[in-house]
Amino acid sequence: MIGQLFIVATPIGNLNDITYRAIEILKNVDVVLAEDTRHSKKLFTHFEISTPLKAFHEHNEREKTESIISELNSGISIALISDAGTPLISDPGYFLVSHAKKEGIEVIPIPGPSALITALSVSGLASNSFSFFGFLPSKKIARIKYLQNKIALTETIIFYESPKRILATLTDMLGVFGSDRKVCLAKELTKSFETIHTDKIENLIKYLTSDLVHQKGEFVILISSADKIDLVDAENQLGKILPILCAEMGASKAAKLASKITGIDKKHCYNKAIDL
Repeated sequence: MIGQLFIVATPIGNLNDITYRAIEILKNVDVVLAEDTRHSKKLFTHFEISTPLKAFHEHNEREKTESIISELNSGISIALISDAGTPLISDPGYFLVSHAKKEGIEVIPIPGPSALITALSVSGLASNSFSFFGFLPSKKIARIKYLQNKIALTETIIFYESPKRILATLTDMLGVFGSDRKVCLAKELTKSFETIHTDKIENLIKYLTSDLVHQKGEFVILISSADKIDLVDAENQLGKILPILCAEMGASKAAKLASKITGIDKKHCYNKAIDL
């Protein structure tokens, strides 16, 4: 009989947020794959879970996957957890799960906490449509370029960010999105020093710089969607500048420059350019 692979969500801070089902699964599988076994031992000790832990993280996932698949095929049941929250969401596991699915191994979700959903639910921003992009690039130029490609999105945008880069990231966001967007900063969710602020970017920057303590912790950043009026204005601007740019350069270069000026997706600009 082939074993099963359980994807188990664990608390993002408050240990009481774990589900009864998650505890039951973690106690009854043959082995648990953990991002950091030392971190997970605290959870296991608290809930008296004695199942063996094996290290499984971004640096060994590809190396370990083949042997894990073999164990599953031999009938061993395995659970995958991350340090906090739902595995695979900006955490290891995609390579393993995709290979398990190809092998016909049953992959079973054990739902629970997720920092991005928790933050979205209390942000005060639109939750009917959103996009999550994980962690932003660490380098300033790459980060700004990445943000510029998100200007025209008409849904709430969600990122994770580290305390080391939170101030630099918000400063870049102010330059890219301007001062009118509402942004929610959520950190230390479900922990003792949980903090959730929704405000304009410039006010959030003032908050972060008012006390260095405000920059500590792991952050979820949520950005309100582009205003539809702004999108109409951007399209009108594109219609004016694109013919001028195309007269001076090729369609590809013109589209790239038009995208930077208007914030409209480069592919859309290129399609407009080749139709001129």
